[in-house]
Amino acid sequence: QVQLVDSGGGLVQAGGSLRLSCEFSGRTLTDVVMGWVRQAPGKEREFVSAITSSGNTGYADSVKGRFTISRDDSKNTMYLQMRLLKVEDTAVYYCVAKYGFYADERGYNYWGQGTQVTVSN
Repeated sequence: QVQLVDSGGGLVQAGGSLRLSCEFSGRTLTDVVMGWVRQAPGKEREFVSAITSSGNTGYADSVKGRFTISRDDSKNTMYLQMRLLKVEDTAVYYCVAKYGFYADERGYNYWGQGTQVTVSN
């Protein structure tokens, strides 16, 4: 059974940084795309970023240049380094995963429990 445990959220001032982590367990990471989806209050879920097992990445336009996704398969862990945070980045961030080859927004069938990120003025 695949399990994702995400962590690292918190309260930060605008312009600050946070690093989210997601630990993957239950299956081999071969051909697993891992990513992040967020949901702000009253809004639909939004794709943030993803990374394939070969290291290809994808980002939403709203976070390009500010967020960096990475993974360390030896530790079964994925990271999202968030810089220059904005108030509009406030959301619950969910670690997601799927078997596949494309770092896009589609088809994630494994989800973490979510971690809250709050950015204040």
